[in-house]
Amino acid sequence: MKICYELSEVEAVARQLVNNAKTKTLLFYGDMGVGKTTLIRAIVKVLGSEDEVSSPTFSIVNEYQLQNDKIYHFDLYRINDIEEAYNFGIEDYLDSENWKLIEWPEKIISVVSGHFDKIDLKLDNSNRILRLT
Repeated sequence: MKICYELSEVEAVARQLVNNAKTKTLLFYGDMGVGKTTLIRAIVKVLGSEDEVSSPTFSIVNEYQLQNDKIYHFDLYRINDIEEAYNFGIEDYLDSENWKLIEWPEKIISVVSGHFDKIDLKLDNSNRILRLT
């Protein structure tokens, strides 16, 4: 699936992603500033959380509550290697049945097992181009 959108359409795009995702593990690829966290903020809202969403750049992982579920939002930009991921318990998070929204997943791709949805984001002028595979 390919979607070209403006930031004003991000909530509708988030709804499409949630409706078309085959798993609860979403891997977000894209350059810094392309809108990964903005899209994740909209996904968290579409899933029904009322929690305030912020980038977990310094905390590495943020947890948001749903009525009968949780969302784990990872920003792995600052980790240097897979050992750091093991140190904060990445395997426990990945083994959970909860939603996992992961920015910079290339840092841990060797331990992401099972099924996941890959989301590539690119910026083209004022439009975002999203590919879901």
